[in-house]
Amino acid sequence: MQIRVYMIANHKGEIPFLILLLPFILGIGLAINLPVAANINRLVISFFSISLIFITLNFTYARLKLYKFRWIGGILITLILFLSGYISVIKNNELNNKHHFSKAQAQYLIVKISNEPALKNGWLRFTADVEETVNNGKKAQSCGTLILSLKDNTSDLAYGDELLIPAKYNPVNQPFNPAEFNYKRYLANQNIYYQAFLFPKQYELLATGKGNAIIGYSLQLRQHLVEKLKRNMRDTNAIAVASTLILGYKADLSNDVLQAYSKTGTVHVLSVSGAHVAVIYILLAFALGFLNRFKYGKLLKAIIIISLIWYYSLLSGFSPAVCRAAVMISMVVIGKTYSRYLNTLNILAISAFGLLLYNPLYIVDVGFQLSYLAVFGLIVFQPLVYNWLKFKNKWADKLWAACSVSIAAQVITIPLSAFYFHQFPVYFLVSNLFIIIPTMVIMYSGIIYLLLPQIPFVSKAAAFILENSILVMNRFLTWIEHLPFASISKIWLTTAEYLLLYAIMISLFYFLYDKRSWLIKFSLVCILLLCISISLKRVNASSTNNIAWLNLNKHKAIVFKNGNAAIVLTDLKDTDKTYRYSIQPYLDSTQVSNTRLLTLNQNIKTPWLVKNKGLVQFLNTRMFLLNSQPDGDNLSTKLKTDYIYITGNPHAALAAVNNNFDYHLLIMDGSNSDAYLIKIKNEAENKKIKYKILKRNISMVTVSN
Repeated sequence: MQIRVYMIANHKGEIPFLILLLPFILGIGLAINLPVAANINRLVISFFSISLIFITLNFTYARLKLYKFRWIGGILITLILFLSGYISVIKNNELNNKHHFSKAQAQYLIVKISNEPALKNGWLRFTADVEETVNNGKKAQSCGTLILSLKDNTSDLAYGDELLIPAKYNPVNQPFNPAEFNYKRYLANQNIYYQAFLFPKQYELLATGKGNAIIGYSLQLRQHLVEKLKRNMRDTNAIAVASTLILGYKADLSNDVLQAYSKTGTVHVLSVSGAHVAVIYILLAFALGFLNRFKYGKLLKAIIIISLIWYYSLLSGFSPAVCRAAVMISMVVIGKTYSRYLNTLNILAISAFGLLLYNPLYIVDVGFQLSYLAVFGLIVFQPLVYNWLKFKNKWADKLWAACSVSIAAQVITIPLSAFYFHQFPVYFLVSNLFIIIPTMVIMYSGIIYLLLPQIPFVSKAAAFILENSILVMNRFLTWIEHLPFASISKIWLTTAEYLLLYAIMISLFYFLYDKRSWLIKFSLVCILLLCISISLKRVNASSTNNIAWLNLNKHKAIVFKNGNAAIVLTDLKDTDKTYRYSIQPYLDSTQVSNTRLLTLNQNIKTPWLVKNKGLVQFLNTRMFLLNSQPDGDNLSTKLKTDYIYITGNPHAALAAVNNNFDYHLLIMDGSNSDAYLIKIKNEAENKKIKYKILKRNISMVTVSN
């Protein structure tokens, strides 16, 4: 009997895990997004009580004639799964552990490096599990995870090394500026809440090789394979892409290459996922096909394939996408070996259920979400898209089949990609069709090259094919990236708009499957609501005028927004990393389409903004930029302003400022020294003057009259 895989189940009995997964995910989602006020003990008691009732009713259903009320069992199992998801999030949160290092007094921490350290911009960054706290020479067992940044270009620290570090750590900062990437939430989704910065003499290496032996071996092997790629390849970008695509090693990947793949809708290639595991499976199935002729050959073949696929998953870092693919393919291999029927949606749900049981925070991982949505689209939507057109020509039919795969996977992930990455690749279909062959060549030539020992001519030939395939793919994608209208950027969706997009998409696809008229009506209502929401945002953005004083540490930035235009006073260029990560997102989120950059020393005169030296007039709001000590003899009368902005550490006394200006609010940025800020703060509090310090604080946005 052959394995049958259906697009959509004929009845819900074929996809029990998909149905059971929904309340479990709902429980996880509510626990993550809502404050956990409930007592964990009460939740656990409720869980066991409902479970006991469910088990009891299953033994007594015939006597009590409960088959007439089957909905009771449905409600109970739904509550059990909901509570399971909710409790798993609470139990998984390391801050709820009484032995967490943040709850103990300590002078030192004994930590163990828990991932592969990555060197970037002179900082060696890695995560570390806290094992013990040390206070007055006494050790105590502890737990929790820190993200450590070590200022050292020469350190050879590795996974599993045990360190003694000072117990000087800080909570991860929240984003200081509007629309800025929320690094605090990103780390919290990985159960990391504290960080520490170290210099070479601030830590002591206690031991090496204390991590998981299998993971340590796989990371060493991966590093060895990366070095092997460098041995016969010259182009650094080609080496980085090969390391990322085949081995999941992303440390050497440049931003330019990443941007080219992102803007062309092919960034999924750089994430080791289901497609890569499928290529490995096809290669192994072909190579081990001869085993089918023996009595226990199929069983031996299945064991070898599953073992090697999971080893490849380990080698690539055990990402959720790879684990999902490994689980799915393992179940397919088992089903094929024992000739069992499998429903693909059910397999997908089982893999998700297992991963979320292991770590419920996977649900907020973008890679996890994109991976599962893409596969869901391939299972459910691809057959519908494929049936849109029929071709008699074999090659035309194959081409359309490939197109339907790309359309289904891309369409289902469009709202999620737009929500997280704020852009949409216009030429995704062309890009994804082109990379099919190069990706296959890269995977197979790369695997052959890495598996074979160093053989003259053969190794160089394989490396030559590998490198040039990557270069051809990179050049083509770079060309696509620079085509007119290659991507639609500055897409900022609200949660409601994001959900409306999915409602529209699912209802339209379901209409193509079931042809029910109410689905069209529902989708039209959703489209109308989406258009109204977007229109209201645009009207509001075009009619809003405000000033934003941004917090950029030692840099300076003031944004004067007048509708869709903005003038930015800053010491940064628009190509600087800080500008792109802290200023540009704010401009994009407020739908600014016309931006002009000025330094704080430049003057300007426009209908809505006039700047003359330190004095700035923005519509009806007046501000003075103070970066040198004011001279009381210069002004015969006090200058009336709304704001005084102190920057550049001018060391001006507050008394001198008060002699020259009549103002409502004093604003000080991060370029001022801590000592000067404390001095001005104390003087302002004594004189009951309102002030705002931007350093290590959230930025300030005010609406102008």
